[in-house]
Amino acid sequence: MASLILDDIVIEQGQHRLLSLDTTVEPGEVLTVMGPSGVGKSTLLAYIAGFLSPAFQAQGRVLLDDTRIDTLPAEQRHVGLLFQDPLLFPHLDVAGNLAFGMVREGTRRQRRERIQKALASVGLEAFAKRDPATLSGGQKARVALLRVLLSQPRAILLDEPFSKLDAERRGEIRHWVFERVRHSRLPTLMVTHDEADAQATGGRILRLTERGIAMGTTDQEART
Repeated sequence: MASLILDDIVIEQGQHRLLSLDTTVEPGEVLTVMGPSGVGKSTLLAYIAGFLSPAFQAQGRVLLDDTRIDTLPAEQRHVGLLFQDPLLFPHLDVAGNLAFGMVREGTRRQRRERIQKALASVGLEAFAKRDPATLSGGQKARVALLRVLLSQPRAILLDEPFSKLDAERRGEIRHWVFERVRHSRLPTLMVTHDEADAQATGGRILRLTERGIAMGTTDQEART
């Protein structure tokens, strides 16, 4: 399994530096980045995933072990994204959503069996043909993460993934997501405003100040 290496990342908007970060996310680790709105948390994820807006300028390397990915097109980076909105396709049923990002390995029957096994693993074995609009918030969150995992990513990015869940289900889904990414041994980077989300990871927390400096880590990982 690969480590996600953020090597001397600097992101700017015009003449304004948003953030500066140098760190490594190990396989199975969930690293949290926190900070006020506008400090560049989601912009960092966009740079890693390959969707950085032309309004921003970025320097530094993003690597998965020895493979540099920041120079590759987004579809070749093998980075999974999970947002606060599940973003399920309304014109596809649950199975169709899961099939969308799957690697085309094996026969169609084998892929269907993989989908069914994935759904059964989260207690949704009877939901393959369901319309996503009929799912609860927690069920949508599970399907969204299954879709990411079935795409066989080498790293996962979480952008405020639990903010739209009700309080009753939030803790349960949060625990389930962290358990899954750790079991898959995937390096995971989460940005959030929520202290409870950050503490629930049990891992490192980098806090970005309004000057974009990462605090709460080693001197080598936080640079001005």
